[in-house]
Amino acid sequence: MKLYGIKTCDTCRKALKALPNAEFIDVRATPLDRSELARFLEVFGAALVNTRSTTWRGMSDAERAADPLEQLLAHPTLMKRPVIDNGTLHLGWGKDVQALLT
Repeated sequence: MKLYGIKTCDTCRKALKALPNAEFIDVRATPLDRSELARFLEVFGAALVNTRSTTWRGMSDAERAADPLEQLLAHPTLMKRPVIDNGTLHLGWGKDVQALLT
Protein backbone atom coordinates (compact mmCIF):
# COMPACT_ATOMS: atom_id res chain seq x y z
CA MET A 1 0.00 0.00 0.00
CA LYS A 2 1.25 3.47 -0.89
CA LEU A 3 0.18 6.72 0.71
CA TYR A 4 0.87 9.88 -1.30
CA GLY A 5 0.88 13.15 0.58
CA ILE A 6 3.03 15.73 2.35
CA LYS A 7 4.85 14.98 5.58
CA THR A 8 3.63 18.21 7.21
CA CYS A 9 -0.05 17.47 6.44
CA ASP A 10 -2.00 16.54 9.59
CA THR A 11 -4.46 14.40 7.64
CA CYS A 12 -1.61 12.47 6.02
CA ARG A 13 -0.06 11.91 9.45
CA LYS A 14 -3.33 10.53 10.81
CA ALA A 15 -3.68 8.19 7.84
CA LEU A 16 -0.09 7.02 8.16
CA LYS A 17 -0.52 6.36 11.86
CA ALA A 18 -3.62 4.24 11.17
CA LEU A 19 -1.86 2.46 8.27
CA PRO A 20 1.62 1.74 9.69
CA ASN A 21 2.53 -0.67 6.87
CA ALA A 22 1.89 1.91 4.16
CA GLU A 23 4.82 3.23 2.14
CA PHE A 24 4.73 7.04 2.42
CA ILE A 25 5.60 9.10 -0.65
CA ASP A 26 6.07 12.83 0.01
CA VAL A 27 4.94 14.52 -3.21
CA ARG A 28 6.82 17.69 -2.30
CA ALA A 29 10.16 15.88 -1.87
CA THR A 30 9.54 13.39 -4.71
CA PRO A 31 7.12 14.93 -7.25
CA LEU A 32 4.94 12.45 -9.09
CA ASP A 33 5.51 11.88 -12.76
CA ARG A 34 3.01 12.76 -15.47
CA SER A 35 1.70 9.19 -15.89
CA GLU A 36 1.02 8.75 -12.16
CA LEU A 37 -0.82 12.06 -11.91
CA ALA A 38 -2.78 11.24 -15.07
CA ARG A 39 -3.86 7.94 -13.48
CA PHE A 40 -5.04 9.79 -10.36
CA LEU A 41 -6.91 12.36 -12.46
CA GLU A 42 -8.57 9.60 -14.47
CA VAL A 43 -10.03 8.17 -11.25
CA PHE A 44 -10.77 11.34 -9.25
CA GLY A 45 -11.14 14.03 -11.91
CA ALA A 46 -11.29 17.62 -10.69
CA ALA A 47 -11.66 16.44 -7.07
CA LEU A 48 -7.90 15.77 -7.06
CA VAL A 49 -7.18 19.52 -7.23
CA ASN A 50 -7.53 21.17 -3.83
CA THR A 51 -9.18 24.49 -4.63
CA ARG A 52 -9.28 25.41 -0.92
CA SER A 53 -5.50 25.34 -0.48
CA THR A 54 -3.18 28.30 -0.02
CA THR A 55 -1.40 27.19 -3.20
CA TRP A 56 -4.66 27.59 -5.18
CA ARG A 57 -5.41 30.98 -3.62
CA GLY A 58 -1.95 32.19 -4.65
CA MET A 59 -2.37 31.18 -8.29
CA SER A 60 -3.25 33.64 -11.04
CA ASP A 61 -6.49 33.31 -13.02
CA ALA A 62 -4.47 32.02 -15.98
CA GLU A 63 -2.88 29.30 -13.83
CA ARG A 64 -6.27 28.32 -12.41
CA ALA A 65 -7.66 27.99 -15.93
CA ALA A 66 -4.85 25.61 -16.98
CA ASP A 67 -5.25 21.87 -17.41
CA PRO A 68 -5.39 20.13 -13.99
CA LEU A 69 -2.52 17.84 -14.97
CA GLU A 70 -0.29 20.83 -15.73
CA GLN A 71 -1.38 22.50 -12.48
CA LEU A 72 -0.40 19.44 -10.44
CA LEU A 73 2.91 19.04 -12.24
CA ALA A 74 3.78 22.68 -11.55
CA HIS A 75 2.42 22.70 -7.97
CA PRO A 76 2.57 19.22 -6.33
CA THR A 77 1.09 20.61 -3.09
CA LEU A 78 -2.12 21.43 -4.98
CA MET A 79 -3.06 17.73 -4.84
CA LYS A 80 -5.80 16.86 -2.38
CA ARG A 81 -4.34 14.49 0.18
CA PRO A 82 -3.79 11.76 0.93
CA VAL A 83 -4.11 9.55 -2.10
CA ILE A 84 -3.95 5.93 -0.98
CA ASP A 85 -3.18 3.12 -3.42
CA ASN A 86 -3.88 -0.39 -2.20
CA GLY A 87 -4.74 -1.74 -5.63
CA THR A 88 -7.71 0.64 -5.61
CA LEU A 89 -7.22 4.40 -5.36
CA HIS A 90 -8.77 6.32 -2.45
CA LEU A 91 -8.80 10.10 -1.98
CA GLY A 92 -8.74 11.73 1.43
CA TRP A 93 -9.04 10.25 4.90
CA GLY A 94 -12.76 10.53 5.56
CA LYS A 95 -14.76 8.04 7.57
CA ASP A 96 -15.64 6.11 4.41
CA VAL A 97 -11.98 5.54 3.50
CA GLN A 98 -11.07 4.78 7.10
CA ALA A 99 -13.79 2.12 7.29
CA LEU A 100 -12.48 0.46 4.14
CA LEU A 101 -8.81 0.46 5.07
CA THR A 102 -8.61 -0.01 8.85
